[in-house]
Amino acid sequence: MSITSTLQNQHRHCDQYLAQAESAARAAQWARCREASAEFIQATEAHFALEEDALFPAFEQASGLIGGPTQVMRQEHAQARELMRALQEAAVRQDTDDYLGCAETLLLLLQQHNMKEENILYPMCDRSIPDFAAQLG
Repeated sequence: MSITSTLQNQHRHCDQYLAQAESAARAAQWARCREASAEFIQATEAHFALEEDALFPAFEQASGLIGGPTQVMRQEHAQARELMRALQEAAVRQDTDDYLGCAETLLLLLQQHNMKEENILYPMCDRSIPDFAAQLG
């Protein structure tokens, strides 16, 4: 599998957790919402760590593009982390409106972010560091 297809699958996996959490919040099933939110955050943080700790440095070294697209992705990860914290807090407070507002904002951010990665950065990585795909399993 390519870097693009493998990491695109991870994006979809994370999206499923967020959808489950949002559905639970709408139904006021707060224990399930907190559980699905935690699963979403754990999967998303693992994905971010793979990118920030391994993929981005390998790409930057191979391409010489330091401070370019990977820097933008890191900044967007930081924005997503802030929203994930707010999401968790809303779930703890059992605040449906706040939770759904945070989830909607986070979903929009991640959709735009993932499109950039899937259509621009990952294909660049596939070309620059094709052997990296083997590290993804």
